[in-house]
Amino acid sequence: MTIPVIAFFNNKGGVGKTSLVYHLSWMFSDSGLKVLAADLDPQSNLTAAFLDEEKLAQTLWCGGSIATIHQCLVPLITGTGDVADLEYQIIADDLALVPGDMRLAGFEEELSQDWPKCLDGRERSFRVESALWRITQNAARHFAAKVIIVDLGPNLGAINRAALIGADFVVIPLGPDLFSLQGLENLGPALRQWRGEWKDRLARQPREAIELPRGIIKTTGYIFIRNSIRLDRPAKAFDRWIAKIPATYAKSVLERDQPATLTIDNDPNCIARLKDYRSLMPLAQEARKPIFHLTPADGALGAHTQAVSNARDDFKTLAAEIARRARLPDRLQE
Repeated sequence: MTIPVIAFFNNKGGVGKTSLVYHLSWMFSDSGLKVLAADLDPQSNLTAAFLDEEKLAQTLWCGGSIATIHQCLVPLITGTGDVADLEYQIIADDLALVPGDMRLAGFEEELSQDWPKCLDGRERSFRVESALWRITQNAARHFAAKVIIVDLGPNLGAINRAALIGADFVVIPLGPDLFSLQGLENLGPALRQWRGEWKDRLARQPREAIELPRGIIKTTGYIFIRNSIRLDRPAKAFDRWIAKIPATYAKSVLERDQPATLTIDNDPNCIARLKDYRSLMPLAQEARKPIFHLTPADGALGAHTQAVSNARDDFKTLAAEIARRARLPDRLQE
């Protein structure tokens, strides 16, 4: 039995994707759902959010004892074996992390070379293309996780292709700008292409020597993250692009038309609308905890107290809706 994978992806950066994955991982965990968060972005910002700087500096990137996603790939890359088991990092009772690694970027070329070789039925090529999925699945089974939440970099490269063919569900974070819309226009066709190409390759696997992802890549909707409006930019500059989101998502991602009157307020593809909680983020980063865990001792005083409560409600509602759409076995759906 495989563990469901939810990937958060947009090939446009700066939309708050990593922060979203971080906070949702905590919220699912707080609600009793056992979660494995996987950092498959070579920039490793999710890992840096979960682990303190001392631990990162002394162990993660300095030849220490913490295994990263890249270290698990070394036997496969060097030809000495298959992927190694990962010693995931325990963050909380119901939350564990697959640590990222900047060296993962070096795996991009190998993935690019082996993608066409799968059409020749080469077993090693299937091992390479499914490596990220198999590492995270093995870790999730060992941790007894009920869901894997994946953070990805903002590009349409081979690493993200390999990660997304292992995704059951894809959630797309969006901001109120032209670049988010351009990202959607590129992302939809890419996901459909990768889904179809992986299906062709699965039909040519030489034998059932290894477990392979099915390449479902089902888009479950988008999360609109409203950035704080700058004083030098009128609201209309944002509203212009916000109004285009429902139709652009439907056309580019779902290949269907939407009524021109549809807005993100009544668009069924809009999972949630979130604030950026800019006033709370510095406090959360300093305390190294999600914003809804902040206390007065962390500096969350006065108006911040209500903001923390609002953030908790927002993320609990969001987690419940994602759980419903992904049909996760969790009381968040109740």
